[in-house]
Amino acid sequence: MYARIKPPFRADHVGSLLRPQELGEARDKWRNGDLSAEALKELEDKHIADVIALQESTGIKAITDGEFRRDYWHLDFIAAFEGIELNYETYGHAFSGGGTVPTFKTVGKLGNNTGYMREHFSYVNSLTKETAKFCIPAPGMTYLRSGRAGISEEAYPDLEEFWNDLIAAYSNEVAALYDLGCRYLQFDDTSFAYLCDEEFRKGVYERGDDPDEMVATFGQAISRAVAGRPDDMMITTHMCRGNFQSTWMAQGGYEPVAEIMFENLDVDGYFMEYDSDRSGGFEPLRFTKPDQVIVAGIVTSKFPELEPKDDLKRRLDEAAQYVDMDRLCLSPQCGFSSTHHGNNLTVDEQKKKLELVVETAEEVWGSA
Repeated sequence: MYARIKPPFRADHVGSLLRPQELGEARDKWRNGDLSAEALKELEDKHIADVIALQESTGIKAITDGEFRRDYWHLDFIAAFEGIELNYETYGHAFSGGGTVPTFKTVGKLGNNTGYMREHFSYVNSLTKETAKFCIPAPGMTYLRSGRAGISEEAYPDLEEFWNDLIAAYSNEVAALYDLGCRYLQFDDTSFAYLCDEEFRKGVYERGDDPDEMVATFGQAISRAVAGRPDDMMITTHMCRGNFQSTWMAQGGYEPVAEIMFENLDVDGYFMEYDSDRSGGFEPLRFTKPDQVIVAGIVTSKFPELEPKDDLKRRLDEAAQYVDMDRLCLSPQCGFSSTHHGNNLTVDEQKKKLELVVETAEEVWGSA
């Protein structure tokens, strides 16, 4: 086995981490006008410095800001594109606990992102000697849940033009992040895993979309957005079936989407959710290409119980029947706090999960 000196790492993580209570309370005060933006940023900086130190103490080599400056993993970033607004209408599925979150609507011609999150990356990059990782939602998130109903027909009578403009805006943001020093960029995308779900696919058909065409379109959108990246910028895609206060939205193995997804999605690594029976088996990994790295999300971020190392090693062996062990890595299946609410575990339990990933990786591959 060889050590991976570039992302994704043998021991990796998806990105979001549990927010401190003090920070959550401060953000509420800021929203209500009782705390200045400057005071909030100062507090965010402090807690992000602390969470960077926490990650480094576990041996993790991919360091994020825990997404502490965001409310949601996707809403904050996508709503910053010109022409896109939050949409509070409810489309289709809710989470297993009954919760739902806003979607998006395209109200005019698409333009560049405001770029306000670039300084979020720069701050992390300035504080760690490890690899600063930045996570952004994938282009397909603008379309997945709302579909054509969420896109202005006046602005975009032709959907191909919508995709062209969106991909151009994403490409510009990728280039800007690279110029700031970003060498590890992750596209978070629930679409591939959601479109494994029979009920979700049924709803997509009923609204007039073809789920297989959506898988291809979403994969191509990411691939086109990063097509011009330099060779030293590593790109991964993370996929999951929903992660909101330890609940989920979709279920079903990857078989319905795997072949189309791997054919159309050209990135360096795939973070794939495999922490429960809802994710099915590893057989769909047979569709991977020889240079595609799979980060097996077999440690759950939803609950505090630690998986026995022998169980994790056994599952990696099962995955290795379809992907060579040298093309496998290990991580939790999702972040610990995809939204500001967080999952149902403590910061100490979160740390133990990250340590488990590192320790298991070291025992399997000889390095994290």
